[in-house]
Amino acid sequence: MIGTGLALGVVAGAGRPGPSRIAAPTPAGLLDVGALAATESAVFAETLGHPTLDALLAAGRAVWADVVGWLAERLADPDRIAPFLLPANGVVPVLPFTVADYVDFYACEQHAVNGAQILRPGTATTAPNWRHLPVGYHGRAGTVVVSGTPVTRPWGQRAAGDYGPTRALDVEAELGFVCGGPAQGPVPVDDALDHVFGVVVLNDWSARDVQSFESRPLGPMLGKSFATAISAWVTPLDVLEAAWVDPPPRDPEPLPHLRGKADRGLDVTMEIRLGGELVSSPPAADLYWTPAQLVTHLTSNGASLRPGDLLGSGTVSGARREQWGSFLELSWGGEDPVALPGGETRTYLEDGDEIVISATFPGPGGTRLALPEVRNRVAPAR
Repeated sequence: MIGTGLALGVVAGAGRPGPSRIAAPTPAGLLDVGALAATESAVFAETLGHPTLDALLAAGRAVWADVVGWLAERLADPDRIAPFLLPANGVVPVLPFTVADYVDFYACEQHAVNGAQILRPGTATTAPNWRHLPVGYHGRAGTVVVSGTPVTRPWGQRAAGDYGPTRALDVEAELGFVCGGPAQGPVPVDDALDHVFGVVVLNDWSARDVQSFESRPLGPMLGKSFATAISAWVTPLDVLEAAWVDPPPRDPEPLPHLRGKADRGLDVTMEIRLGGELVSSPPAADLYWTPAQLVTHLTSNGASLRPGDLLGSGTVSGARREQWGSFLELSWGGEDPVALPGGETRTYLEDGDEIVISATFPGPGGTRLALPEVRNRVAPAR
């Protein structure tokens, strides 16, 4: 049985008076966390009374631990929280924090190998730098959207003289790491997780034809910048304590500044569904580069971290086809369409398709808990 892990987000709408407020999903409904903290005069009540998670992200690791411990005790007592449950109708989750900067990494070896074989057959399986550092690019923070937001098929230049709606709309199943507690780099690897508040499921939407044409010689731009979707609820890193695992073997060994006790991966199993049908189950435990290494590499040149910085893991893919985290891989660049129940096939996504990416991880005492899903439907090009 899969339980609901502790998570925090923000809701708005007619079902609750006043501005948007911090809430937490529970089996009985959404808990008004800010109202509960204010009633109990909790020391962090003002922080939880804000209309977004921004103040909490800025508060730092010690406050995060106190909030998670306090909230876990309350969630274990249904009678105590019952007066603070929001109405079942009339409230909607909204983007829970202000995205300061967005960086998308390329941390999965299998995805890097698959992509090289699809896009550059006959060449080296990965770029010369790939096994030496976490490769990434700076994305567009302003187009990060919350689960439930329709994703409009983007226009772009697909080839020389060829401009129009993408014909290769794709998804990427990723983990997103939500940062907080501002820091000036470099951040040592063993301090890096002190600056990660929590985890979201992330879908880095991609226009593969636009991306392919524009990415020579530089990296992705318009093929990625139209939408990145995240789950509405952020699961604090403390909740994933039982999910830490050793990273896979590395060759060559990372440089000393990327090594340390915090260099650990997360045993998270993801699932991609199209129209309700399971098409893939990517394993995040296979990620070659770990969350701490992403933070350390990002800041290793002196770059700062800000509350609300969002780091994407890059596509999560396993060794088998049923574990690949994008349709680029699942259809092998469009050459081998994905068969769906009912006789339909897909190379890339069609208008009206709904993609849901969910994830689970080990909880305490042998339990299994869920990360909140990210769900979006494709809208036609405008």
